[in-house]
Parts: sequence; C-alpha cells; structure tokens
Amino acid sequence: MADELTSYAKDLATKARLASRGLKAFTTLEKNSVLKRVEELLLENESAIIEKNQIDMKNGQEKGLSSSMMDRLLLDSKRIKGMAKSIEEIRNLPDPVGEVVRGTILPNGLELLTKRVPIGVVMTIFESRPNVIIDIASLSFKSGNACILRGGSEAFHSNLILSSLFHQAIEEKKLPGVTKDVVTFVENTNREAMVPFFQLDDLIDVIVPRGGEALIRFVSENSKIPVIKHDKGVTNLYLSQHANPEIVLPILLNSKVQRPGVCNALENLLVHKDYPNLKNLLESLESNGVQILGDESVRKIVPSTKLASEEDFYTEFLDTRLSIKIVNSLSEAMENIRKYSSGHTECILSEDITEIQTFQKELDSAAIFVNCSTRFHDGGEYGLGAEVGISTGKLHVRGPMGLIHLTTTTTYVTGRGQVRG
Repeated sequence: MADELTSYAKDLATKARLASRGLKAFTTLEKNSVLKRVEELLLENESAIIEKNQIDMKNGQEKGLSSSMMDRLLLDSKRIKGMAKSIEEIRNLPDPVGEVVRGTILPNGLELLTKRVPIGVVMTIFESRPNVIIDIASLSFKSGNACILRGGSEAFHSNLILSSLFHQAIEEKKLPGVTKDVVTFVENTNREAMVPFFQLDDLIDVIVPRGGEALIRFVSENSKIPVIKHDKGVTNLYLSQHANPEIVLPILLNSKVQRPGVCNALENLLVHKDYPNLKNLLESLESNGVQILGDESVRKIVPSTKLASEEDFYTEFLDTRLSIKIVNSLSEAMENIRKYSSGHTECILSEDITEIQTFQKELDSAAIFVNCSTRFHDGGEYGLGAEVGISTGKLHVRGPMGLIHLTTTTTYVTGRGQVRG
C-alpha cells in the first residue's frame, strides 16, 4: 500500500513539474485568456456546482460537522459569483513574472538584472472551503506556477467539479505545451496519502497548509519540503478606557459575528477595568448573538456568562463564542496577547496616541490593527486580490499570501569576458 501511495504521489508531482515548465513561456494575455474562460465556466455551470456541493453539505450534516465548517463548505449562487469576481480581480492584477526588481552595472562592467520568476510547483493542503480551488489555481496559473491541490474529504464533490472546470478551460484554449496538469487535484483524501508528497523535494518547491492546528502540525512534522504555515487565527482585541465608545460595539460585532467561521474573526477580548458602561456593552454583545466566556471579573458584572477556562483563551472557536478578560493596564493586555496569540491579528481600540504607538511597537504579529474591524485582515481587502492564505510565519511572506508572493527571483548576469581576480 505504501509503495502504491508513493508511486501515486510521484506520478502526479512529476506531471505537475513538467507542466510548470510549459507555462513559463506564456504571456500575460495568454494566461488571462484561460482565467477568463474559467470565470465564464463558473457562471455557466452554477447549477451543476451547487448540485455537487449539496452532496457534500448532506454528507457534512450526517457526519455532524460544526456550523462553522458547514458555513465554509457551502457554495451558493452568491459565493459562485464571488469566485468569478475573484478571478476577474486576479486577471486585472499586474503580472509579477518578469518584473525587474534590481538592475545595476557593477564597477567591473558586469550587468545585473534581477527579475521575478515563478516558484515552480506549489502544493496546497486545505480543509472545507472549496473556493480555495479556484483562488489558488488562478493565482498559481497567473504567476506561472503549477499547483497541486489537496482538499478535505468533506468537500470532495465540490472540489472535483471546480478543478474540472479549470481543466476544461485549459484544454479549450489549447496553449502549446500547457496541460491540465498545471492544476493537479489530488483525489485521494486519506491522510496517509499526503505523506509521500512531502518527501518529493525534487519535484515540489513549497507546501502551504491551510486548516486547523492538527493539520498544520502534521504537515510540518512530516515534510522535507519548505512549509509556509497558514496557522490558526487566535485574534485578540484590546479595548482601552480611552476608546471612542461610538465605534466599539460596531467593530466588535463585525469582528466577531459578521462571519465567525474565518481566521480573522475575533476570539479574545481584553477590556481595561476602567472602560465605561462595560455592563451595557457585554449585554449588547449577548443580545447580538455573542456567547460570552468571561473571567471572574466579567461574571461579577454579568453573572449569567459562562466561566472562561485558561484553554479557551488559546482556542480558535470559529463560532460565536468570545473569551473576555478584564485587565488593569495596557501592559497586562499585551502580556496576555503575547501568551495567547497565534501571531495572526491583534487590534487596539483607543484614542490615546501613546497607547496606540506602544501597542504597535511592542507586539509582533502578521497584522496590528487600530480602531477598525479585524475582518480587514484579508488579501482582497488589502488590494492583493485573492490569497493563497494568511501566513503566520515570518519567512518569505507574512500575512496575506497573494500573487506576487508566488514568485521568487533570478539574477541575469551579462559580461564581456570578465574574470574574477
């Protein structure tokens, strides 16, 4: 069985590597023509996509998937149109391939030209959200990379039809040297089938896992290939006593309940003890569907709230639960953030400029927000178009991983007979 899985992985990765070489030769207009056709096929096949997605939704209900998982799994007319819009945005982005990032002539006369080039083959492992197929395939194709996509079993039928539309567009356009293997969908959803891919460092250049903590750990511990972690989002917000009370509730509600099942949704709220009318704020949160898990100080103010455990503050709930703690100072708030944060998103609500600057300088995460919703930590909102994911690591890319981050550089050196002394 192990030999079969190894052979299966090597076959797919080899085809993807060969396909990536063919893609390098094509112009932005040619790549965009394929993306335009995928966009059209999404809209033309809306009913068929929803039909396949309903199979996954039904299976998810039978398996008892959480409400947040079911939300991420759902494809409806609005989300399909959103995927098509995402492709349009990617088509309209500047093609990073070939961009000159440095050009100079050395004192010895050597001419150096450093340009952006595709990474090569990118493998992405993700859970639940079938729109990832379209986003990552489009970003990879536009940046000249082949991609290997491995989704979870819960979204199998949705992922299969979406990847097939990409294959159809590639075959219809008949670009010489480009095969449907530039978008490779791994149909084997068993976890043990992933491991052989992780050993193919001669064929796959980078692996990007998107999902829960267990998935990230599994990939990191088993891979010989560089991993760009798109880890959980334990997002924290400090509510200062100096905050503008008019913006507080709208920001908290947008951060928490607008779409709770995503990584930039708020999970921990740290409130200064002198924040005015805290009882009214907590009751307003509850009346708007937030399930408060509070420390002892919170429970004294609103006795009906459940007691938050230490583990709750480390947890990415991806639902309407919110852990709340009352703190005595900005310093205490930041200590809690350093303790519980996953390095994804931190936010402060305050009108005190010194406090804001301290918060920005002393914390270390992919994004530090001031007086706005945490839901803006997103590639599309940043103007990057769709994203491969949000990286919580520090190497190569941090935060939203967009089109430009799927490139590396090559330096072209031209001389006239120079030799090194």
